[in-house]
Amino acid sequence: MPHNQIALPPLNNHARTSCKTSQISLLVAGCALGLLSACGGGSSSTASNDTGTGAQTSSSSGSSSSGSSSSSSGSQATGKVYGSMAAASLGIGANLNGAIPFTSTSEWNRDISSDPVDPNSDNLIAAIGVGGHLKSDFGTVWQGAPIGIPYLVVSSSQTKVKITFTDYGDESDAGPYPVSANAPIEGQQISGAAFGGDRHVLVIDKDNNRLYEMGNAYPQPDGSWLASGGAIFNLDGTIARPTAQPGWTSADAAGLPIFPGLVRYDEANGGGIFHALRFTASVTRKAYLPPATHWASSNTDVNRPPMGMRVRLKASYQIPANFSKESKAILQALKTYGMLLADNGSNWYISGAPDSRWNDETLAKEVNSVQGSALEVVKMNGMVAP
Repeated sequence: MPHNQIALPPLNNHARTSCKTSQISLLVAGCALGLLSACGGGSSSTASNDTGTGAQTSSSSGSSSSGSSSSSSGSQATGKVYGSMAAASLGIGANLNGAIPFTSTSEWNRDISSDPVDPNSDNLIAAIGVGGHLKSDFGTVWQGAPIGIPYLVVSSSQTKVKITFTDYGDESDAGPYPVSANAPIEGQQISGAAFGGDRHVLVIDKDNNRLYEMGNAYPQPDGSWLASGGAIFNLDGTIARPTAQPGWTSADAAGLPIFPGLVRYDEANGGGIFHALRFTASVTRKAYLPPATHWASSNTDVNRPPMGMRVRLKASYQIPANFSKESKAILQALKTYGMLLADNGSNWYISGAPDSRWNDETLAKEVNSVQGSALEVVKMNGMVAP
């Protein structure tokens, strides 16, 4: 594996109370060697079945005019366009070209750098790991599989197909979904051979500003798909999933969308990351905070983190001047927008999309050098608990 990173294939099963279960990976990053338990996007091996995965190239410039009619897209500044995917390119791992899911007032895009610290922050951070480090759970390719959660951008011409839900149909948004037979699947090798993982499938319809996400997804010979559950998100609105009910899950344990919280190379290497990120923790609480809608634990300890909890990098943390452009963008995003707890998995794992241009060694040396002690919990409001 490039850049001294080693990973074992993840193991995965799903259950109603935990949504995502444990998987084990072995990670060597730079000089560090650790045995880590991971799940629900905390895997160090995720994938696509397309040989082009990782390169942010596309056969289309993605400047379809039909996607520009969103009534809520009008907020634009310094190259950022909120609530409209019209500028996005097409294809696997496509560049969004400044398009940002949801409106500027969405919880995903809100500047939380001045929000008060939660009174229980110290205990919550300690429960996840004060001495632990951030883990960039994305990168290039290892053992034939891209590292991270892949995604696909399509146009309105993409044929919609039937989705059969095997586990959470009562909490899913009914199909059809615009998912092609070769849509990238998390945990699948480029050759097409699956080897585990949560098998997330993320598809963005750029013309209609919709995001379709499935978990544990399997393509069928007739073009349809089997999935444990699925959700449709409105990328042109403030409320991500208007259909969601309290207690509903999604393709993610917390009921959140996955794609908006991914670290992407086009943003990190471009003008910056202007939204919250997604992370996992190994033990969570039987509770959730909006915009999350679901818990995935039976643990009622108030010192354990609830789904949807937002953590940020402390203002006192000085981002080293010699860090790479990409690492600086990631850490600045953690200061300004923070990261939302989205699933059970390895502690402090930050999710991202695979890309051949990531430097795994640099990410391991820089982003992964940040300890839990440099983080704090943003004041929690509106918690839902038994």
